[in-house]
Amino acid sequence: MRQDLFQSPDYYQVDDLLSEEHKLVREAVRQWVKQSLSPIIEEHCQRAEFPKHLLPGLGSLGCFGPTIPTEYGGGGLDQIAYGLMMQELERGDSGIRSTASVQGSLVMYPILQYGSEEQKRKYLPKLATGEMMGCFGLTEPDFGSNPAGMLTYFDEDGDHIILNGAKMWISNAPFADIAIVWAKDPDRKVRGVIVERGMEGFSTPETKGKWSLRASATGELVLDNVRIPKSNILAEARGLKAPLSCLDAARYGIAWGAIGAAMDCYDTALRYAQERVQFDRPIAGFQLTQKKLAEMVTEITKAQLMNWRLGVLKNENKARPEQISMAKRNACETALKIAHDARQILGAMGIAGEYPIMRHLMNLESVVTYEGTHEIHLLITGMDITGQNAFK
Repeated sequence: MRQDLFQSPDYYQVDDLLSEEHKLVREAVRQWVKQSLSPIIEEHCQRAEFPKHLLPGLGSLGCFGPTIPTEYGGGGLDQIAYGLMMQELERGDSGIRSTASVQGSLVMYPILQYGSEEQKRKYLPKLATGEMMGCFGLTEPDFGSNPAGMLTYFDEDGDHIILNGAKMWISNAPFADIAIVWAKDPDRKVRGVIVERGMEGFSTPETKGKWSLRASATGELVLDNVRIPKSNILAEARGLKAPLSCLDAARYGIAWGAIGAAMDCYDTALRYAQERVQFDRPIAGFQLTQKKLAEMVTEITKAQLMNWRLGVLKNENKARPEQISMAKRNACETALKIAHDARQILGAMGIAGEYPIMRHLMNLESVVTYEGTHEIHLLITGMDITGQNAFK
């Protein structure tokens, strides 16, 4: 069983920018990751099995909906605290961070933002503790980067709707109690619907054979004439702007999370380079190894500062979707490069389950794609700075 010796890099003393509450929140999650997640994650990854027994612990830590108001069972924390939580969780494993991100940003957030008071009271407190788990259904087999083309729809039937369609690549789907499903109404407007497990015609087959996010539960949402009360519609969610706002909240968490994975790869590579002896000296003393390590810590530092500044803007309600997009793309690109260089420093040991490098590298290949691909986020920035739409 691998001992978690992680020490967080802070080359520019970013900790000085954090409040005591931020540091306490981060330390609580970091210690939980070291004690509860790190000792078992490699085994679960090898078995392609989600460690469901960790859900109550995540709930107790407040990792589900930490920014949700306390009156609905959330933590009432600010955006930087949320980011630090996601950083520490993904330092442990991207799949575990994904579970928390989906729960908070893609299930609880839309209910809080667009749901009725009755829906908030019914679902949010149980989602906050992990007693109830949720998932988010937007991506379809033929529509990923272009969600506006979705084919999932519903028709009205008295006090109910009849929902039909399919969603895929849905984190948490196999065990979720509810799903926030985005579908077109009879007027072809995108609406959000709360679908509950047990409703006839609703199933969530698990996606098998993944090489990435192996310790995360991924599945489909199959909706075959599912009869749902109209009271389950998110009344205030009308149009594609609603699900995209949820993705903004989740992408913000990814920006912090991916850097957590990068930190773990850097810390592992640094420790290994100081201990691994070749040609009668630690490989940390060779110029090419130092080049890799120096570039790693530089890019981590740049991303830390970007994420912190974005968190300040989020707290002030000034963060634009385009800024969140840039941070998500930067973090994923940075983390992938660091994971790859760390794998090289470890040599053959870089692919061994004794170390977390290859697991992070495989996970990040999904993180760079989901909730907006690298290319889509580049074009979002391009459109923002030029005023020209390159999507069409």
